[in-house]
Amino acid sequence: MATHLDLEEQEQLDELKHFWRRWGNLITWLLIAVLGSYAAWMGWQSYSVKQAAQSAALYDTLERAAIGSDMPLLDRSLSDIKDKFASTTYAQQAALLAARAYVDKDRAKDAKAQLTWVTEKASDEGYQALARLRLASLLMEEKAFDEARKQLSAKVPAAFAPLMADRLGDLYMLEAKPQEAVKHYQAAWKDLEPNAEYRRLVAVKLAALGADPEEKSALESKK
Repeated sequence: MATHLDLEEQEQLDELKHFWRRWGNLITWLLIAVLGSYAAWMGWQSYSVKQAAQSAALYDTLERAAIGSDMPLLDRSLSDIKDKFASTTYAQQAALLAARAYVDKDRAKDAKAQLTWVTEKASDEGYQALARLRLASLLMEEKAFDEARKQLSAKVPAAFAPLMADRLGDLYMLEAKPQEAVKHYQAAWKDLEPNAEYRRLVAVKLAALGADPEEKSALESKK
């Protein structure tokens, strides 16, 4: 009886050895790949959390500097967050906030530099569009109309399209081209939500130019 059991155990052992000789290397490498991927994922998660925490801390410092008008601290914080965490959302927000602070301190050149950086480097299209709007406003104040038009004519998310159109209307008014202004105000009015407060402002602009947005809309619906 014992011998019979020993033979069965030996057969099972031989089968296991045969199986391992045939598949052992493959199984080992698969395990290494799985464990390696898991370790890499965990490492990336830890790195991402650390990056987010550090960039958030720098943004908080920059925000306090902006509120307190501590421009040297703001400059240092902005430089640090862009150098170390340029790909983060906090860096994009920091550049937008710094640009506003620079405008308040009559540092238009620095403000434009930060807004340009957001339009070129930001991964979020919404931040890019917001930066374009603000940059266009600064350029319009400097009467750099062609440069402003370039920013306002760029492709943006649909939610920003009416705001771009409205600012283009303002630009054409500055260029004394009321007919072009009306066209862009009409586009803005049409795309804004019916109950949006901003839509009423666009309607006021159209009324000042003798244009009726409701009448325009009715004519378009008949086409």
